[in-house]
Amino acid sequence: MPTNAAERAYTHAKARILSGELDGELLSEGIVAEELGVSRTPVREAFLRLQAEGLMRLYPKRGALVVPVGPSEAREVIEARRVVECGCVAAALRDPALPATLNELLEQQSQAVGTERFTELDAAFHTAIIEAAENSLLSSFYSGLRDRQMRLIATAVRTVDEKASEILDQHRDIVRAVENGDAEQVRALLSDHLRHVYEGIVE
Repeated sequence: MPTNAAERAYTHAKARILSGELDGELLSEGIVAEELGVSRTPVREAFLRLQAEGLMRLYPKRGALVVPVGPSEAREVIEARRVVECGCVAAALRDPALPATLNELLEQQSQAVGTERFTELDAAFHTAIIEAAENSLLSSFYSGLRDRQMRLIATAVRTVDEKASEILDQHRDIVRAVENGDAEQVRALLSDHLRHVYEGIVE
């Protein structure tokens, strides 16, 4: 079995799951294999990897259920993000390049509304704050939340049309506070941002 075919199937299926378009749907190995022009074997391997990551639940002879984002999962991810992001602020503000980095990502994100790139850039915006703090342990932990973070953003934006505009406005406020070097304000804005963005999908 060609490894590259399995990797391609994994990347294809995972990208569609993280976009939020497949939440709660039952996928067929045969259909995905036909879409990619590969046999079922690499697709099965991809599905097993996605099940191990908690994104799918396999049912023999029926298919693979894409596990929807649950309220408890959303709450746990938000709580973890709040602890890490707010905890990194003071150290992150010591990086003189951070305002320019955030402004560039914000500009790219504003141009990506309505596309899958929007959620990728959202994750990149918040990750830039973490990386600016130069704490490898926190960066490693935060990177483990990336997939769930992107999925939650995709779900929030898809559920409420105004969410994309709200996210951009709040990111602008965060950038202004970063430019002013106001750590307390940045922390308050980040905490409020995480709470508002996911309203409706958190229990």
